[in-house]
Amino acid sequence: MTVLEIAVAVALFLGSASAASLGPVITEGGMVEGKNHRLGLTRSMDVFKGIPFAAQPQRFEKPQPHPGWEGVLKATTFAKRCLQVRVTQTDIRGSEDCLYLNIWVPQGLKVSTGLPVMVYLFGGGFLVGGSMGANFLDNYLYSGEEIADRGNVIVVTLGYRVGTLGFLSSGDASGPGNYGLWDQHAGIAWVHRNIRAFGGDPDTITVFGESAGAASVNFQLISPKNKGLIRRGISQSGVSLSPWAINKNPRALAEKVAIKVGCPIDEKMMPCLKITDPVALTMAGTLDLNGSPSNPIVLNLVLAPVVDGDFLPDDPGNLFHNAADIDYIAGINNMDGHIFCGIDVPSINQPLQPTAPEVVMDLLTALTKEKGPEAANLAYQEYTKSWGSNPSKSIIKQTVAEIQTDFIFLVPTQAALYLHANTSRTARTYSYQFSVPSRIPVFPSWMGADHADDLQYVFGKPFTTPLAYFPRHRDVSGYMIAYWTNFAKTGDPNQGESKVPVTWPPFTGTEHQYLEINEDMNRNSVRQKLRTRFVRFWSETYGRLPTVQSASAE
Repeated sequence: MTVLEIAVAVALFLGSASAASLGPVITEGGMVEGKNHRLGLTRSMDVFKGIPFAAQPQRFEKPQPHPGWEGVLKATTFAKRCLQVRVTQTDIRGSEDCLYLNIWVPQGLKVSTGLPVMVYLFGGGFLVGGSMGANFLDNYLYSGEEIADRGNVIVVTLGYRVGTLGFLSSGDASGPGNYGLWDQHAGIAWVHRNIRAFGGDPDTITVFGESAGAASVNFQLISPKNKGLIRRGISQSGVSLSPWAINKNPRALAEKVAIKVGCPIDEKMMPCLKITDPVALTMAGTLDLNGSPSNPIVLNLVLAPVVDGDFLPDDPGNLFHNAADIDYIAGINNMDGHIFCGIDVPSINQPLQPTAPEVVMDLLTALTKEKGPEAANLAYQEYTKSWGSNPSKSIIKQTVAEIQTDFIFLVPTQAALYLHANTSRTARTYSYQFSVPSRIPVFPSWMGADHADDLQYVFGKPFTTPLAYFPRHRDVSGYMIAYWTNFAKTGDPNQGESKVPVTWPPFTGTEHQYLEINEDMNRNSVRQKLRTRFVRFWSETYGRLPTVQSASAE
């Protein structure tokens, strides 16, 4: 064969082997067209950015269907995030017109059909966040590309209202709240109705999220409004039982916001708020970032979902029967509470500065204030049992981080796992702890995985920015994507197209097994009874104590 013949043969092969692409797609609102880019000889990715799943929302109203559009919508740029304060809380960003979603569809030699679908809900304390995530050199944190390509699933990210416009509630029918949760529901319902046209299976939708997004996942699973829409859920560092996930006294906050923007606090409050400048409303819902041991910042996270008698007809703990046929993974990072400690007790990150034992007592007194001094004393005894007579600086600091991690994340997550496992009919339950140490060099040597440290691995950043990571980080990312996408396909993180390093057993009410996820995974990664002594303290000993001060008291 001549060189020319070989070249022609190769060209023909390459032409015939090129990956497929969807082209324009018909949705309920009209035609949409994204962009396709090659990932290799036989793989490509169709990416759709900024598809509207609802109309621009009316203030303090449930989302409504989008009216549709003429022609072909070019879905090639991310929409703005929902109106919110910037991290500095001195300015705002975003738009009220923000109910859009993004879709990543992996393609092989033929156009994909019947793929499992993974819908991501971002975190940000119900106050900030966006479906495209942080951006560095066009490397969006929440890009679904690595998950979609490596796991052969469709990934969807969506926007929802946050802050005052998403979660303010008058506590009555004039402004019931939960608008952000309704937005999420509308996006999930849109995916269920339309994803088949993109090659997805509407009956295999997994909702996953982190922090406030993880609690949102749990809310979506237990709400009767989602019956038949969701097959599986994954909550990373947050559940509906988290102390920051429900505001039990929303009226007090609504009145504070009303006073700030010059509205009355009687029956005319909500009509007034509905016509108030949205920027002023958003700025009126800023978070008090002046945390201290006696005023921990977690107690200030009051812009949150409420029991509205509609989306959430009862306290979350009484709604888990609605998820009895929905498979569920829930877990935490082993130092999830550290992010709050750095604000409440700055000395824990300063190696030369000691943290006084009194700080631990002050913190526990604040966290247990609804049960009174006896609760604080019992908690202090529990957390200082291993100190000895002369505890080191690092032991005291680590105890502070463990208290915040247990109270804010670990104990409520374990409680949610128990409830899910115990109310299950056909559903499976899985528990994990993520423990890859934080990569921030100034943190103390005892530091584990901080809040949100898992996201870079789930979204495959060690693969997209390889020079910023070591090979062991790519191992972890590969493990998590394999477990997550196998679970999305089969309801079992071990079964699917992706190989996993260790068999992850289900969590049951008797076995309490969980998987330790890190760079050194082997058969010892399967463990039992995660911090059972502390879970028992908070759920039983503390739980049985009488309430002396309402948690909703201002």
